Order: sequence, then structure tokens, then C-alpha cells
Amino acid sequence: MTSNAALPEPIVQLVSALSRLPGIGPRSAERLALHLVQVDPSVVKTLAEALLRTRERVALCQRCGALTESQPCPLCAAESRDASLLCIVERALDVLSLEKSGTFKGRYHVMGGRLSPLNGVGPEDLRIEALEQRLKSEPIREIVLALGSDVEGDATSHYLAKRLADRGVRITRIAHGLPAGSGLEFADELTLSRALEGRRELT
Repeated sequence: MTSNAALPEPIVQLVSALSRLPGIGPRSAERLALHLVQVDPSVVKTLAEALLRTRERVALCQRCGALTESQPCPLCAAESRDASLLCIVERALDVLSLEKSGTFKGRYHVMGGRLSPLNGVGPEDLRIEALEQRLKSEPIREIVLALGSDVEGDATSHYLAKRLADRGVRITRIAHGLPAGSGLEFADELTLSRALEGRRELT
């Protein structure tokens, strides 16, 4: 990696900004920065405009929490989706992963995280109250818990199952196929499809 002393200050700042992105380490950030300062300015302008436009236009669906450009999102608005089936996921990215599997035809609810007492994340920090409101206003008959298979994912699933036990809905959890300790983004479409089809009651 090039010494920061050999780089102009604007490049150093760009490297620092890029390295804050997930999956971008210091070396990758430097390579990207050096590439950007050497390409045609129109390429950089197009990239900058796309970033700003996307950040301004894309938000979280007010109903389910998925990424969307409209309110409600197309998944919530689609009459073809099964309104009685609600899949609970941790992040908006998980909705995209499950949609790629092509198996789930219901609707979604993004929790916005998972219980993690060590990190100061409690029930009040998640979108649980919004979920309970949906149970009152929507014809939901089954909740599918599609959270990670690590300790925090398990704890969140069991907490939700206990909290929602008297709501008159069936509560299931996606089954086999997910590697222990990992999230949905690491599973392929076939694995997710089988996990959804093999979901089981959570008691």
C-alpha cells in the first residue's frame, strides 16, 4: 500500500471515505481511489450523481422496512402476494436474498436488527411494535421467522415466538439448509428455497 505521505491530501481523504464501506479494506479503497482520480471526469461525475440520486430516492418502506422508491413498496402493494403469510427478517438486504429464491410469495417485515444485549440492542430498538400493529390490521395467519442461525438470531426468534404466542397466528421458523452462525446473505437461492419449504412450528 502506498504511503499516505506520497499521496495528495484529497486522495487520502477519498481512501479514508471508501474504506468505511462494508467489504472495502484499505488496499481496495486505495486502488479504487487511484482509479477514480485517473479516469475521465465524466465517469466520476456519473458515479457521484448516481450515488446522490439513489440515496435521495431510495428509502425504507414505511410498512415492511424493505428498500423502496415508492410508499408502500411494490412487495406490500402487490395484490398477488399472500397477505396471510408474513416473513420476519433482520435487514432489508435479507428481503432481496429471499426474493431471489423465488419460493416465498407472502409479505415481509424487517426487524431492523436482532436482540443483542452485549451491544445494547433490546426489544425497544427493533420494529416489534410495528409488527404487532400489522397483526391487528392485516389478515396474517402465519409468521415465518427467517432470522440468522447464530446465538442472537436464535434468541430473537424465541423472544418473538413467546411475545406473539397469544396473537392467534401460526409461528414457524425456516428449517434446514442454513449454515450455523451465518446470515441469509451467505446462502444460495436453492438453500433458501429448501429452508422456507421445510419451515417448522416454533414453540
